[in-house]
Amino acid sequence: MPDRVFLGANIFIYAQDAGSPDKQRKGREVIARLADSGDGVISTQVMQEFFVAATRKLGVEPLVAKGVLKTFSVFEVVQVSATLIHEAVDCSILNQLSFWDSLILAAAASAGCSTVFSEDLASGQTILGVRVQNPLV
Repeated sequence: MPDRVFLGANIFIYAQDAGSPDKQRKGREVIARLADSGDGVISTQVMQEFFVAATRKLGVEPLVAKGVLKTFSVFEVVQVSATLIHEAVDCSILNQLSFWDSLILAAAASAGCSTVFSEDLASGQTILGVRVQNPLV
């Protein structure tokens, strides 16, 4: 079974950010590769974060952001549940991470991902059995 990769919201946000052309290109390449392979995983949290950041920070029109969100259906989507929230709280306490970063890691671990692509966490560390990597550098 190929390695499953969890994509953090920032990968999708940079894919829309014309102000950071290098990160935009890299983000789009990563998204396309994982969409084609079927190995990409996201969560409802990623979808929410994307919509808020795209509309508030990048100024993307809400209907355009909604259209982009619909393309996320090519990825497996982990539903944030009460159990995942409790796991994220534990991860946050034990690893001294933000709750939101911990929720990403808990979702990735629950989906059996070997890697999380994120710019928010320190690249190279392994938490909850998931390796963090920043594909935008």
